[in-house]
Amino acid sequence: MKKSHLKKQRASHHLMVNDSNNAKQILISIFLVVATLVVYWQVEGFEFLNLDDELYVTGNEHVTTKLTIDNIIWAFTGEHAFNWHPVTSLSHMLDYQLYGLNPAGHHLTNLFFHIVNALLLFLVLKRMTGAVWKSSFVAALFALHPLHVESVAWVSERKDVLSAFFWMLTLLAYTSYAEKKRNGRYLLILLFFILGLMSKPMLVTLPFVLLLLDFWPLRRLKPGHPNDNFSNPKTKKIADKEANIFPLILEKIPLFALAIGASIATYIVQHKAGAVKSTETYPLLVRIVNALVSYIEYLKKTFWPEDLTVFYPHAESALPVWKGVVCGVVLVCITTVVIRMVRRSPSLAVGWFWYLGTLVPVIGIVQIGAQAMADRYTYIPFIGIAIMVAWGLPELMANWRHRDRMLAVSAGILIPAMMALSWAQANHWENNIKLYNHAIEVTDKKYPSFAIIHYNLGAALYDKKELNEAISHYKEAIRLKPDYAVSHYNLGVTLGELMEIDAAISHYRDAIRIQPEYAASHNNLANALDKKMEFDEAVFHYKEAIKLKPNHAKTHYNLGRTLGKQMKLDEAIAHYKEAIRLKPGYAEAHNNLGSTLGEQGKFEDAIGHFTMAVKLDPGNVQAQNNLKVIISFKEKSEMQ
Repeated sequence: MKKSHLKKQRASHHLMVNDSNNAKQILISIFLVVATLVVYWQVEGFEFLNLDDELYVTGNEHVTTKLTIDNIIWAFTGEHAFNWHPVTSLSHMLDYQLYGLNPAGHHLTNLFFHIVNALLLFLVLKRMTGAVWKSSFVAALFALHPLHVESVAWVSERKDVLSAFFWMLTLLAYTSYAEKKRNGRYLLILLFFILGLMSKPMLVTLPFVLLLLDFWPLRRLKPGHPNDNFSNPKTKKIADKEANIFPLILEKIPLFALAIGASIATYIVQHKAGAVKSTETYPLLVRIVNALVSYIEYLKKTFWPEDLTVFYPHAESALPVWKGVVCGVVLVCITTVVIRMVRRSPSLAVGWFWYLGTLVPVIGIVQIGAQAMADRYTYIPFIGIAIMVAWGLPELMANWRHRDRMLAVSAGILIPAMMALSWAQANHWENNIKLYNHAIEVTDKKYPSFAIIHYNLGAALYDKKELNEAISHYKEAIRLKPDYAVSHYNLGVTLGELMEIDAAISHYRDAIRIQPEYAASHNNLANALDKKMEFDEAVFHYKEAIKLKPNHAKTHYNLGRTLGKQMKLDEAIAHYKEAIRLKPGYAEAHNNLGSTLGEQGKFEDAIGHFTMAVKLDPGNVQAQNNLKVIISFKEKSEMQ
């Protein structure tokens, strides 16, 4: 009877502990959701940006024609913004299906995935370690740190939050598999990993991270700590199996194979799209030095998130080698320390190698784009540093008096401070002008030769019809980077709107000199020459634009118009017809084709095209008048 009573007491106590833990986890989850919403709900009022959002959403015809079979095929077979990430592409299509071009929905989708990622991270760490408060602390750091604002507040970084979602699901499936090996659980690991790679190929480091987790906290490797105290009985059960490393590597071979395949495919797509920079642009030594410095800069911004901005360019002159050497020595020293302390505090080693390893794909040895580093690159690597703080720091303070109280008070101060900093940082992303003005304020301190921000701010001001201000920023971008073809082009466009035709022509010519295959510049130069009645040269540049971009209906239309002014009517008709073939709903082309056919006395054909122009654009007064006039001419000719 006593034994039975004791069992009942233990069972009752166990249920009470479970209920307490469940309530605690629910409250923590609610806090994570509410705190993240407090920081980020403002994104609901944010605009699309002219930095990549056009490539990903607003100007991408595959996205803005919704989820069709052809677009789904394109997502898996085509290149999207210099990348191959079909799942990300499909998510943008689905957003457009739901919200159209209302940016609020697109931003809130990013926020939704960020919140879910924080909750999943909490769940994964709690399940692996059994440590509720440490797991919640890491999840809170992840959800609320200012370094992650870029990934959440920028629609183009859907690939970040979406790939992290599948990263977390892969970890959850792997934990389940480690507890009890079953083929179904392993297939889930493969599925989530594949979906993650198809969201953003940065997940190629995940198999490496799984090996780290085998060491700690799952303890699937033999060299365990003899005095381990497992707060999670499931982890204790896993550790008791004491597998050696070779079976653990063997079980991950399919994952490594997928990672290698994704790396090769990504490199091919990015190289083909011109996103991979050559060693002439950034020599190998420059890349290595920048990589070493970036590792330390990311650490600095993790612990002191100051001067965060949308873009960190390479310095005007290469970073000094000594700086790379110093940073390399610091990294080696930290690595040595965490290895020496691995038995006392394995979490330090796991967190540190998580950080080092997951940054490798974006650290710049293979240079993609012009950035030296980017806040968004820390989205997953940051977790490693957070683990070091949450588990390693208390272990190092084991003999301190009032340790728990000090850590609790520190967390109580840190989390609200991060919320305030993240709220302020997110506010900079409200629109183009706020973002780039902030970036200039930050980058001019360190990167006075930073042209792209001035260019993007000029483009944003142009969209707001603040043309003189736009011109000043385009000129500043050109001063800082004289061979900046696109800035010359946009400056030409803006000057053209102000009817400064000669100045516009000069900048179009500069753009073509720098980039001879710049089709848009050829087209706009021809437009300006046409206004000056320099028709022969205008025709030459229209034809150059068509050679470079033969399927551009507007250029065919423009060429037809200029040829018509030269009375080369047959050639003009041919180009109007080509414009209509390429763009069947082109009302202006139908109208001009009708006028040209009318000049040749082909009244029936002209009437057909004027009628089509009016049908396509009922408000086209010119087409309506032309239709009336041509009918009148036709009637008069029939009466004669």
